[in-house]
Amino acid sequence: KLVPLPAVTGLLQPLPGPGGPGPAEVGLGALPAELRAAVRALVGDLDALFTTLGLREESFAVGALSRVIAAELASYAPARNRRRMATNRASVVFVDRTLDLAGAVGHHGDNLAEKILSVLPKLPGHKTDVMVNMVELTALQTTDETCSIIAPGCLAQPNDPAAKALWESFMNLKQKEAVMEARRHLVEAASRENLPIKMSMGRVTPEQLSSYIQLFRNNLKALENHCGLLQLVLATVQTLKHPQTSKWDNFLAFERLLLQTIGESEMPSVLNQLLPMIKSYNERTKDDYTCEDFLILLVYMYSVVGEIKSGKELDAAEEEVKKALVQAICDEPEPSPVLRKIT
Repeated sequence: KLVPLPAVTGLLQPLPGPGGPGPAEVGLGALPAELRAAVRALVGDLDALFTTLGLREESFAVGALSRVIAAELASYAPARNRRRMATNRASVVFVDRTLDLAGAVGHHGDNLAEKILSVLPKLPGHKTDVMVNMVELTALQTTDETCSIIAPGCLAQPNDPAAKALWESFMNLKQKEAVMEARRHLVEAASRENLPIKMSMGRVTPEQLSSYIQLFRNNLKALENHCGLLQLVLATVQTLKHPQTSKWDNFLAFERLLLQTIGESEMPSVLNQLLPMIKSYNERTKDDYTCEDFLILLVYMYSVVGEIKSGKELDAAEEEVKKALVQAICDEPEPSPVLRKIT
């Protein structure tokens, strides 16, 4: 539901609720100092953007923090002056992302681009690109996956039309079709370079793509001509071989099963099904969920289930899950940065 915000913050009515202020009453003064500064900076940036575009905006908000930001923008003195002078009209919708945590932690469908971005390590200094191990294109023989002698590749290839087209396929097609596109681009590139490639039909495997990549290894001119494309295909190979990819598919299967059963089962029974899957470090195999995996699953479960009926049965089930999860976290020999931050 979109909530239109009047220009005067005092007109915002509190949401009805038992005792204490509702979310609609929370103002900028109720936020921590660091968050207040961030909100003011965002409001200033938005006003600068709207000034450049000559906009007179009407603000809408979905969520408590969004209401705070939209209200601040409504009462911001430079913004009031701009709105009097601006000629273009626009509606601006502010949305709290916490209202869609299921979207942020879910494993969505059959998309190769999302798997590559989630599985491969981040490119140093970048938030949205990944490191592609380029050792396979060299004569260097090493079993060290973190080999730092060869500079890593990445996904951003703005100067390579074939690579750009392939990346769009990764984003827009299903995984099976995207992998076939990777093979097609690779075969076309090899044919243009007169490399001895044998086109094979049927299912595309990471081993098949690797064998095609090997053809480019000793041909420096071909490497130079198709370096961007080769980086994307290498990213595909490394993602398909990555152990996290099979776990991704397990996540997706669990989420789909949860969506089917959550309407029929109460939350306590779902938590009781989850309990045996929480294993300590010494009990886990590579296919079992880690502590971080369970935190993601719990966030997803509580986001999609909606309103939960509280009671003794739910309290008992939640307490058992808490105990098991705390024990598993305490047994971690080397907690991840996320777990360290939480603890």
